[in-house]
Amino acid sequence: MSTSTRGEPKPPLRDRWEVAGDWPLTAVALIFMVAWWWPVIDPHLPAPWPRICAGASWSAWAVFVVDYLVRLALSRDTRTFVRKNLLDLAIVVLPVFRPLRVLRLVKLLSVLNRHAGASMRGRAALYVGAATPLVVYVGSVAVLQAERGARGANIESFGQAFWWAIVTVTTAGYGDYFPVTFAGRLVAVGMMICGMALLGVVTAYLAAWLIQGVVEEESDEAALEAEVGESVTRQQVQHLIEEVRSLRAELSAYIERDRKDL
Repeated sequence: MSTSTRGEPKPPLRDRWEVAGDWPLTAVALIFMVAWWWPVIDPHLPAPWPRICAGASWSAWAVFVVDYLVRLALSRDTRTFVRKNLLDLAIVVLPVFRPLRVLRLVKLLSVLNRHAGASMRGRAALYVGAATPLVVYVGSVAVLQAERGARGANIESFGQAFWWAIVTVTTAGYGDYFPVTFAGRLVAVGMMICGMALLGVVTAYLAAWLIQGVVEEESDEAALEAEVGESVTRQQVQHLIEEVRSLRAELSAYIERDRKDL
């Protein structure tokens, strides 16, 4: 393995590629998000913007394909790489998973996480707070794209899709809007899974907060008892010392009187 000028080992080539590509791929995901969202929200977008958005979307897909193939070529064990990166493979191979490219924006959480403190509660609140609107956004745009114009569809506007995404991810499920296409129902399954995962994180967060509160209270009580016990012990020792001094004084006085009588 080659070494740097400071004598420190360089990371593997694939690791360096991934580190160097983190922010560029995040920017590509942001461009894709706009290019994918805009024509879906505004189906009457004037020319040439639909072609520009389509070109940007395909270009983003090409960038993700190149990134996946480069990482695959730089891997020592290609089978292990494919097995551990099935989502990346699905994103570049299956069109139905195209919206998941937006999740690349989760990279931004690593920056925000530096300001969240070292506590688990701070990190959990950060990730839940950032992941929830991203999941709602992806779900609402994806279901609108799948449902608009379909036979028997009742989700025809972004407002309806956004409301459906919120009630689905929160597992409320009012049933006033629902997907009728296969792609729309596939989006619904993903939204329900994400909703259960987010609720699980929130529940675990609250449980950890309650448990930590109980532990801190018990620790404070134990510290107070120890402090009180130590104070009582010092008082008892001081009382014994005073009694010994008093006895010594009485004994000295008794011996002195006996000496005078003799």
